[in-house]
Amino acid sequence: MIQAADIREWRDHDVVDPKGRKIGVLEAIYVDTTTDEPAVATVRTGLPTRQRLVFVPLDEAVLGPGYLKVSYAKSLVRKAPSIGTDDILPAEHEKGIFQHYGMTYQPGAKGERQLARR
Repeated sequence: MIQAADIREWRDHDVVDPKGRKIGVLEAIYVDTTTDEPAVATVRTGLPTRQRLVFVPLDEAVLGPGYLKVSYAKSLVRKAPSIGTDDILPAEHEKGIFQHYGMTYQPGAKGERQLARR
């Protein structure tokens, strides 16, 4: 299990896919609000003048020297829901992230968000 405190130290490190292809740079971590465990990362991608943040789940992620390896292919991550580099994730867009990766979205019993940025 990846600890949230440890992951914050990896900000600005490369994020790579299972084949070691660079996807982008780690920007932030979102935790599951029910467990407070790291669930999703935002990865800065694109050209320097047209960057965006794409979302990628952290299930089965592996920390290495100077990189974070995720379990999803670069092509899938690059097509994931995204936000601008200065934007925040709207609550109504959370479900789309989970659907993109074929995962179940489970908001709280009273409709609370499933993800919170750390």
